[in-house]
Amino acid sequence: MKLLLAEDEPKVANAVKTGLEEQGMEVTVAFDGKMAEKYFDRDSFDCIILDINLPHKNGLDLCKQFRNRNKKVPIILLTALGELEDKMEGFSAGADDYLVKPFHLQELLARIHVIVKRSSGVDQPQNIMEIADLVLDLDAKSVRRAGKLIKLTQKEFLLLEALAKARGRVLSKADLAEKVWALDFDTGTNTVEVYINFLRNKIDKQHTTKLIHTRTGFGYYLKEES
Repeated sequence: MKLLLAEDEPKVANAVKTGLEEQGMEVTVAFDGKMAEKYFDRDSFDCIILDINLPHKNGLDLCKQFRNRNKKVPIILLTALGELEDKMEGFSAGADDYLVKPFHLQELLARIHVIVKRSSGVDQPQNIMEIADLVLDLDAKSVRRAGKLIKLTQKEFLLLEALAKARGRVLSKADLAEKVWALDFDTGTNTVEVYINFLRNKIDKQHTTKLIHTRTGFGYYLKEES
């Protein structure tokens, strides 16, 4: 597995590089945004890890640029900024995951394996699901509501898929975190809420009948309610 790591702190970069290489990964380190841009242009990577506060060009700008040029490559943002607004900005830039410093190498490894597996389409179901006028094509990874195509990011689609497969059953934040991110849920994060908000804006905002619902204190469910 080939990774591009953009990190301007040499100690952090070297520690992460060493740890990942011990797991058999090939890691290219860029110490600033321009260097990361150069490596991205000349090579292909299975996963990109970006620190947000990089010299010359920051990680958010790089994330947007890389995502526009490659829709599928997994991107993880590393940052010391952990507020909800910071995470929403990162996800909106096209990131697949967001890891707040300081972090454990094992957690980073787990996230890398999860998003690379997801992006490769391994073990994805091959069928179509319908909830009211919402249609999910799990083969083509496409979503339509009332016949109109809705563009979703990878994580948004996986979250919607998990809700659809529950067939109206309430899923807790921990359930959704496990199904979409395949990691133990950290109650101190707002990742699930962020993505539910993204989905509501795309799936329900333009329609009178809402399909994504909250059961206060329990979680979320997808259902057409009379």
